[in-house]
Amino acid sequence: MSGHSKWHNIQARKGKVDAARGKIFTKLGRELLIAVKEGGPDPAGNSKLKSVIAKCKAANMPNDTINNAIKKASTSNENYEEIVYEGYGPNGVAIIVEASTDNKNRTAADVRHVFSKAGGNLGTTGCVSYMFNKKGIIVIEKEKTDMDEDELMMLALEAGAEDFSSEEQIYEIVTEPSDFNSVVEKLEESELEFAEAEVQMVPTTTVKLDEKTSEKMERLIDNLEELDDVANVYHNWEQE
Repeated sequence: MSGHSKWHNIQARKGKVDAARGKIFTKLGRELLIAVKEGGPDPAGNSKLKSVIAKCKAANMPNDTINNAIKKASTSNENYEEIVYEGYGPNGVAIIVEASTDNKNRTAADVRHVFSKAGGNLGTTGCVSYMFNKKGIIVIEKEKTDMDEDELMMLALEAGAEDFSSEEQIYEIVTEPSDFNSVVEKLEESELEFAEAEVQMVPTTTVKLDEKTSEKMERLIDNLEELDDVANVYHNWEQE
């Protein structure tokens, strides 16, 4: 369970995030919009919005940008529908794609095209989701905190976390989705910074690929993430 967010994967993602920060912020802005439309602009009474705000902060979105997006969402006429696609990548790797769209036909065609191009294929609803559990994941870089491991572990567990692990350069805290916001708040009170903070689909089993197939898999993930309508991509490929 713990340690699924390998630090070199996060570092590679961070490089891509930095290179495409504008696009990332646009996607996060859409997530804020959907959350506000569903539950209102006050995070105190909107747990989904509170979770998206935590994700925005971990992506280094400035507070002013977050607040402006929430204000704009309150009066926006834009409407997006959230859709989940499930499918298979090279060697049967399980993939879940979360998208938000104002045109289901366009998004489905775009996602299907990316899968086909990589030698994968879209499946039916439920074909791979049984291989994942929804969990809150909080990642803290060791170099970004003065708190020692035992102190941080006790803080996280007392706040309601279900698991804590120490990897080479990071601490990873796992929560039930229902406890995610309260754990984030408790950790924020101690002025901890997060490299990652969001509710994710975590695989229960993983698939290892050889180098050549791994390159195909990485291209597939990158191409999915580049689609404007795609918010999140989850998979059970384990990188060496």
